[in-house]
Formats: sequence, structure tokens, C-alpha cells
Amino acid sequence: MRKDLSQIEKQKILFATAEAAPYVKVGGLADVAGALPPTLLRTHASEADIRMILPFHPKLRTIALDIRKLGSFKLKSGQAPLEAGLYITSLDGVPLYLIETDAINEASSVYESDAALDAAKYVPFSLAILEACLFLDWIPDILHLNDWHTALTAHALKTLYKSHLQFKDIKTILSIHNLPYNGYGSQVVMSEMGFSPSNDQDLPLWARFTPLPLGISSSDKVVFVSRGYADEVLQEPMGSGLAEYLQMHKDKLDGFVNGIDTKVWDPATDPKLPFNFTADNLQGKAKNKSALQEELGFRVDERVPLLTVVSRLVRQKGIDIVLDALRKTLDLPWQFVILGTGDTDLEDAIRAMAGEFPERIAGIIKYDDAIAHRLYAAGDLYLMPSLYEPCGLSQMFAMRYGNLPLARATGGLRDTVIDFSSSSAEATGFLFEGTTGEDMAYCLRIALEQFKNQDLWPQMQQNAMRKNFSWDHAAEAYWNLYRQLAA
Repeated sequence: MRKDLSQIEKQKILFATAEAAPYVKVGGLADVAGALPPTLLRTHASEADIRMILPFHPKLRTIALDIRKLGSFKLKSGQAPLEAGLYITSLDGVPLYLIETDAINEASSVYESDAALDAAKYVPFSLAILEACLFLDWIPDILHLNDWHTALTAHALKTLYKSHLQFKDIKTILSIHNLPYNGYGSQVVMSEMGFSPSNDQDLPLWARFTPLPLGISSSDKVVFVSRGYADEVLQEPMGSGLAEYLQMHKDKLDGFVNGIDTKVWDPATDPKLPFNFTADNLQGKAKNKSALQEELGFRVDERVPLLTVVSRLVRQKGIDIVLDALRKTLDLPWQFVILGTGDTDLEDAIRAMAGEFPERIAGIIKYDDAIAHRLYAAGDLYLMPSLYEPCGLSQMFAMRYGNLPLARATGGLRDTVIDFSSSSAEATGFLFEGTTGEDMAYCLRIALEQFKNQDLWPQMQQNAMRKNFSWDHAAEAYWNLYRQLAA
């Protein structure tokens, strides 16, 4: 006789993160945290009790949320005990716990430029995650941690909380969104909170008292945000000093590509576009392009390829490579518009180049979400020559809008873009291997030549727009991992 679903004990999952969209967003981690738990709740509500925990950042106090205090508790500490407040609200139906401490207060930022200030927030937060579970008398089966800000929670389970029998069956997953950000500089606060260096002899000496490596060592599973990135970190310099260790323990490594919100990013219904369109009818896309060309003072001509970039203006994103490649292809017809802010020297270089070629280059040095949507929708080619890209979301947004990525073959870009040279029939973009403007210019010339083929190009756009980048696929991969660990 089958059990009634209401009688089956649900798998308890706690998702711990430093940020979560739409409430608190600084980087891509927020998009993951804001989408993955709600998707899991929607698809596995009968099987899972999913909850989240987040620092009580000041931004949360400015949003009209129903927040109530549950109580307070003491944190383990090598010195005087610290007190933490526990609050609750919800995010898209998922219970969301908020932690307040002396360092996580109305004046604190999500991230600080000073490592010691970040440590003062996130080292206690890592312990507060466990104390909150004890306070609530709710012990998760799976503790899903993210980046260095919560990595110490896994290490604490194996050390400071080793004698707590309530925690003996918890399985831990550590998702890594960007390996170089490892929390180094937290050592003083870690000592004050009672942490001691790891006795894992496989770790390099510097890593034995650094948050992220401690989390990697202590977690049951380590998941990178694409299969390509999981492979790349096994070699230096992508391994950020941990490549040898990761090779030794690669049996517990995995890689799942993130998803995107396909309701927000839908050219058929996007309210931020002057003209909506679908893969079956691209006329609206052509109208978006013409409207943008006119606004920017470019020649309105659908035969001129429009190249777009929406990005932080930093060298990791290959912005200097883009500018060099454009100079090397000035003999070809194209127009280019870039949106973003970042390093002052790159901002100045963009302004200078736009001033030199105002009829074909425009730099919008700010971030505006509505303009970003329009650039994705209007563009023919989306340039993304990142030096490294653990997962990347922009290439997925671009493909969703029929804007074909021209990208470096790295990390999640290699995983999500089907290169023209590998299969013209299934292609969704163009990939190149090098790291110079010359390498990118060579690929750009190939792409611009294909743009002339009015049979092939619409087919590639349709290929890209029909790719499924929804969170359902990624969520199912995580759900299978949860089940595997719990079993």
C-alpha cells in the first residue's frame, strides 16, 4: 500500500547565501539564490521542506516586507559570546530567515572593500546558521552553502559542533561561483570565534586557515557553476592556488550551469521593449534594432550588424579585448554600443573611442536595466570575450533575444554556446580560444561574413532563442544531488 504524500517526511533543505535577488543583489550569486530555492519548492513541494537564510542587510529594511522577529541566541566564540537576532520573512513562497549581529546591522554593506570588515559579518554568520537551526529545532538534511561567506559552516560542523549529535547526519554542499574570492584576510576574526587551522594535510599551508578552502575540505560535495569551470579549476592559474588539491579530490566535484528567469527574460512579453517578438516572427527584433540605431544617431540600416555589450567594465570581462578587436576590424561595416560602469581607464577608453567614431560607436557609461533589455533585443552579435567566466548569464539573456554570442571558449560560455565552426546547423553563436584582440577580430570577421547569409543567420537566431535556459533543468540537477547525498 502506497503511503499518502502527507505522511512522507519531507527532505529538509537549508540554502545559505550572502545575497538573494530581488531583495539584495550585488552579483550573480543573488540571481541563483533568488531562483533556485523557489524553483525547487515549485517542482518538489510534496517532497521537500526548503528554507533560506541570509544576513539581515540594511537593504532588507527598506523594502515593504512582512518581517517579524523570532528571538535571539548566543554564538559560540573563543572570547565573549556574541548575540544574534533571528527574523523571518519569505522569498517567492520560501521561508527566509534573517540573521542580525553587531556587524550585520543598519549601517553595514553587503560586501566591504576591507577583508576584516567582511570577516566580522560572515564568520559569525557562518556560526549563526547552525545556532539558528538549534534555536528553531529544525535540523536540515541538506545544508546548501554558497561561496566563502558561508563555507565556514561546513568546517564548523566538523570541528566546533562535532559533539552536537543533532548535526551528525547533515550533508553539506558548497556551491562555488567564483573561486578566487576565498575570504583570505578573515584569520583574526576566525581565531576570535574559536576556529583553528585545518589538519587536512592535502591543503596548501595558506589554505588551511582560509574560509573557502576549509569549506571545500569539509563539504560532502563541491559544485561549480558550470561543467567547464569545474574542469578549468583543476589547472593553474584557474585553480587559484588550489588546483592540485582539487585534482586530488575531484571525485567530490561537480558542475551545473545556472539558469535564468525565462519569464523576466522573454522577448514575446518583455514590457521594456518597444516591440515584442518570437523565434517564429523576428520582425519585432528588426524594429527594435532600427529604433535603437535612430536613438544612437547611427545609420538606420538592417544590413549593418549591430554589436552589443552589457557588462561590468573590467578586464576580467575582456573589455580591452573588445576595443582592440573593433579597431582591427574598422574596415568592416558594424555598429557598436556598450552599457556598463567599472574601471575608470576603461570608461575613458570607451568615451574616447565613441568620440572618435560617433557614427558607429556609442558608450552608455551607467547601468540601466531597461536599456540592457533593449540592447539584448536589438543586437545581432553579443560580444563576451571574458578571460574567465564561471557560468555567465549575459550570453543566455542574449541568446533568449536572438542576439548571437561571440565569446571566449571558457567556463560556462563553452558549455552554453554551440559554436558555428562545430555545427553550423545547430549553432547558437561563435567561440574563440585566444586572449587577444587579434584572436577576437579573427572570429568577428567570420561572424560578420555569416551575417550576410540571410538563410543561415535567422536559423542561428531561432536555434539560440529555442534553447532552454530555464531554472527547471538546473534545479533538477541539484535535486538529484540532494537525493543522492541523503540516500
